[in-house]
Amino acid sequence: MSKLSIVGIGPGDYDNMTVRADRVLRECDTIIGYTVYVDLVKERYPGKEFRSTPMTREVDRCRMALDAAREGKQVAMVCSGDSGIYGMAALIYELRGESAQPAVEVVPGLTAACSGAALLGAPLTHDFAVISLSDYLTPWDKIEARLEAAATSDLTVVLYNPVSRTRPQHLKQACEILLRRLPADRLCGVVRNIGREGESARLLTLAALRDDTEVDMFSTVFVGNAQTRVIGGKLVTPRGYRDV
Repeated sequence: MSKLSIVGIGPGDYDNMTVRADRVLRECDTIIGYTVYVDLVKERYPGKEFRSTPMTREVDRCRMALDAAREGKQVAMVCSGDSGIYGMAALIYELRGESAQPAVEVVPGLTAACSGAALLGAPLTHDFAVISLSDYLTPWDKIEARLEAAATSDLTVVLYNPVSRTRPQHLKQACEILLRRLPADRLCGVVRNIGREGESARLLTLAALRDDTEVDMFSTVFVGNAQTRVIGGKLVTPRGYRDV
């Protein structure tokens, strides 16, 4: 039976890809995805059929993958990070509907919250929220409400899609929303190009983050909670094991 596997490839380097993801990509006939993500795996999996679509063509991409699988091919749809966290897994299920064909499996991957946190230290040891600042699919007022709720709840916050060419002020606006509830010296971290050339990680305060001009669409931002501190140059959020 043909199958469509939605594969999270992690941040883009082979070291951070799961064994299961690698096996699926080796065994499939066709690899489909956003052009940038397909390019990340092309060299490692020669001899495959590669198909891609540009950004904002997610529906076309998923339909292409479903059609290829219905033709009898073993298809892998690649997603950066995890296939179910801001990935294509939900859309594939939506488009397939109640049909049982083709068979679908979701292959998880290492999302930026995990891989970025590892670069910074251990900022996610306690409860945290992941919020995308892209208002392409989510209205900004809903994003603002989620930021307010996360700050009020004293959650560590991970911000995906912090800025882009079309929304350069979103991170600044998000910081201003968080500063309504959080102190200006709240510890934050920024990671960039996780698992790729130019990988970097740095620490700063929430006030400094608001005015930062070095964050871009390849960055993931972390805002600590009230317990977050710097230990040995690393951003750490204790869970409280030592206090028990």
